[in-house]
Amino acid sequence: MEINHNSHTPLHLQAEKILRDLIATDEYKNGKMLPSEVELSEQLNISRNTLRQAINKLVYEGLLDRRKGVGTRVVRKSVAGGVKNWMSFSQEMKQLGIEVRNFELHISRKKALPDAIPFFECSEGTKCVVMERLRGKKEYPFVYFISYFNPSLPITGEEDYGKPLYEMLEKNYGIKVKISKEAISARLAGDFLAEKLEIDPTDPVLVRKRFVYDENGVAVEYNVGYYRADSFTYTIEASR
Repeated sequence: MEINHNSHTPLHLQAEKILRDLIATDEYKNGKMLPSEVELSEQLNISRNTLRQAINKLVYEGLLDRRKGVGTRVVRKSVAGGVKNWMSFSQEMKQLGIEVRNFELHISRKKALPDAIPFFECSEGTKCVVMERLRGKKEYPFVYFISYFNPSLPITGEEDYGKPLYEMLEKNYGIKVKISKEAISARLAGDFLAEKLEIDPTDPVLVRKRFVYDENGVAVEYNVGYYRADSFTYTIEASR
């Protein structure tokens, strides 16, 4: 972290380069707070105004998050999902080069949710096999999934859910999922999700509902994923 005061490169651009390199390191890239402006300006031997020019550029680009009275934090790199080519969560993460960690896995039987009843064409009160998983990167969890499975399918809850879900369904039962219809919304985390995702109850989460069908158009899974808003970006590609 050295500034060359004899260089023709403006000081704020040198500071910007140093900060870019700093926030890309393992120590900072997962959301660590930067030292205070006073500390950084002293370390770099530049004025706070010059340092602020560099910080403002990175804030504008979405790489840093600055909050009055709190400080400046590195923005965690978001995971991106979308609708162009639908994939399972494991496939999405593999494509992005992210090693998935399962923090929690629970299998139970519960009554179908109101959204799932017409989807599965089952009666109110019907119980389904339910899988709940807390997943994320190795450093921290960023999504809490709840999956309800069609009670008319031969799924028992005794399957090996440590394996990729759709691979397991195809291998065990010949169920080949093909289509996912999705609904996206947002809400505040609340106490339950805040504890799971290690965020504040008033922080936003992205809610992603999936209605999953097999290749014959049979309903397979009703899935709700609650994503940390600072760790997931949903993209849509449309062509004309």
